[in-house]
Amino acid sequence: MSEFKVERRGGVEVWTIDGESRRNSISTAMLAELNALLARAAGDRALRCVVVTGAGDKAFCAGADLKERARMAPEEVHAFHGGLRRALSAIEAAPQPFVAALNGAALGGGLELALACDLRVAADSAQLGLPEVSLGIIPGGGGTQRLARLVGVARAKDLVLTARRIGAPEALAMGLVTRTAPPQRLREEAVALALEIARNAPVALRQAKRAIDGGFHLPLEVALALENALYQACLGTRDRVEALRAFAEKRPPLFTGE
Repeated sequence: MSEFKVERRGGVEVWTIDGESRRNSISTAMLAELNALLARAAGDRALRCVVVTGAGDKAFCAGADLKERARMAPEEVHAFHGGLRRALSAIEAAPQPFVAALNGAALGGGLELALACDLRVAADSAQLGLPEVSLGIIPGGGGTQRLARLVGVARAKDLVLTARRIGAPEALAMGLVTRTAPPQRLREEAVALALEIARNAPVALRQAKRAIDGGFHLPLEVALALENALYQACLGTRDRVEALRAFAEKRPPLFTGE
């Protein structure tokens, strides 16, 4: 049984975690399929943007599958955790921007999955949180690091140390999500955002993502040098020539990713 439903809409794919009965939690099988999807996407030059969401309206992803976890030997837990961290790092390093469409609860590893994506759109009814300290552990899939970098250290400590859940309005106010939508329109609005991104030049999208992520924690002069190097790499592309030609001819550009 497949762990994801994959739908293609032009240059955009929607990856839906197909585990509604277990609140779309992260199982070993789900993680293996996610890694396979990421490997395939990395070589798909026609794929411009990916939307990740969950089946149903209750949960985007409720974290690790705790029923499966309870049956794991310690070495299996370590292997699972390593696989999760690799998958989330692969999302960050992917050439395509990723949009998380939070259709419901995004908790623990589920919120860490969303944090690895470039943008997050939440249903008005969504609940977000990192409850790990209430379970005797800490967020271990990058939650303490990605959350602090996104919303600031004080807000990250507030969420992590209290283990509390927050709603979409508070998440929007602190910058944890970038947009909210009514539940019945969430997928439509997330796909519309992805299609808006996908209209742009693929090489430029990749370089812009690398510039923002790679330069954020560097000293400004070093970050500016990185930005310049990535900018220069865009100048020789066919897509840049096509953009200039399309502008002169008053038509939409036809980008090929070259």
